[in-house]
Amino acid sequence: MELVVLATVKVGLIGKTNTGKTTFFNAATLGVAEVSTYPFTTKQPNYGTANVISLCVCREFGVKDNPKNSKCIEGWRYIPIELIDLPGLIKGAWAGKGLGNQFLSVASQSDVLLHVVDASGSVDEEGRLTEPGSGNPLADYYDIEEELVMWLMKLIEKNDDKIIKGVKSGKNLAESMAEILKGVKISEEHIVQALNLSNLKDKDFENWTPLDDKKFSQTLREIAKPTIVVANKMDLDTAPEYFKKLRDNLPDKIVVPCSAEAELSLRRAEQKGLIKYIPGQETFEIIKMDGLTERQKWALDYIAKKILGEYMRTGVQFALNVAVFKLLKMNTVYPVYDPQKLSDKHGNILPDVLLMPDNSTVEDLAKEIHTELTRGLLYAIDARTGLRLPVNYKLKDRDVLSIYSTTRRG
Repeated sequence: MELVVLATVKVGLIGKTNTGKTTFFNAATLGVAEVSTYPFTTKQPNYGTANVISLCVCREFGVKDNPKNSKCIEGWRYIPIELIDLPGLIKGAWAGKGLGNQFLSVASQSDVLLHVVDASGSVDEEGRLTEPGSGNPLADYYDIEEELVMWLMKLIEKNDDKIIKGVKSGKNLAESMAEILKGVKISEEHIVQALNLSNLKDKDFENWTPLDDKKFSQTLREIAKPTIVVANKMDLDTAPEYFKKLRDNLPDKIVVPCSAEAELSLRRAEQKGLIKYIPGQETFEIIKMDGLTERQKWALDYIAKKILGEYMRTGVQFALNVAVFKLLKMNTVYPVYDPQKLSDKHGNILPDVLLMPDNSTVEDLAKEIHTELTRGLLYAIDARTGLRLPVNYKLKDRDVLSIYSTTRRG
């Protein structure tokens, strides 16, 4: 049985127009999505494959791996995820202003969101470019967050009758809501958590006030669509002051300083063989100095001093890693066929790595590999210890396991 793994984790880029979402997208995916200074340049969502990076187990085991569904570069695993660049939002998007409806319907399919804010303050209220320092990044952040909450609240209100009907038929409120919201990747577990945190679990849904609706929607949005704030354009002089304001005013949020433009420049230079650069690292090495123009030399020097020197990284890869590993709490798990050789049936060493949610079990891993493995599922073998693990064993990060069942072994 060959393991074929698609990029199942979906990361959405949200924010106002002209905040640099598409530049971030191109930097992370090496894509060529259109970038311009006009509002709503991104009229359709851009989809691409980016990577999150995790320390590979190959060095621990002292083997040379042959990755199939990912890459291993200098002992680091590059694991594919889907990145979605969404059309920019403006105030009133939830009511259909701008490209709001299209944006919100796509945003709902994301597992985690990166809220890209122009930290230089060079975007006005309508998403038009303006003089750096004259915009208000914090207000921009709150505007977009409000749009998401209002969209979710209106979605629930629109289905009030169906939810009430479900409750009267014998379902509890969370079950009834989950039927409505499953299409936007909101689970019953998300809803239960939101009801508890908003102190509404014991209140009759028919007696909810508008304030209850808003409080619940805001709580549910934060649980179901966790978000990192990406303070972009840190290469501009006005950005550090606004970055501090964002961080000080959003103490419960992870705010990542970022220069998507710098990352894109480094990735393009690396692609052309001019420099050696691994995304997320703190340095780069110039390989062909004579192949650089004076402008390119100046730009690389600027990036080294202004971005890497000040913030240690461009922030693009760091934001992706934090979103997947910290907010979504994904673990990396390496399924193998032969636990002694760490290989698949064809002798490929550590061929695949899967991103598995926290609290996933051996049974969940078997389902992810192939549903056929779950029929007659027996146990897993831990490649490190040789121990048999029960089907309800909770997976840990960097586990290397072989699945055994009565039908086949994976």
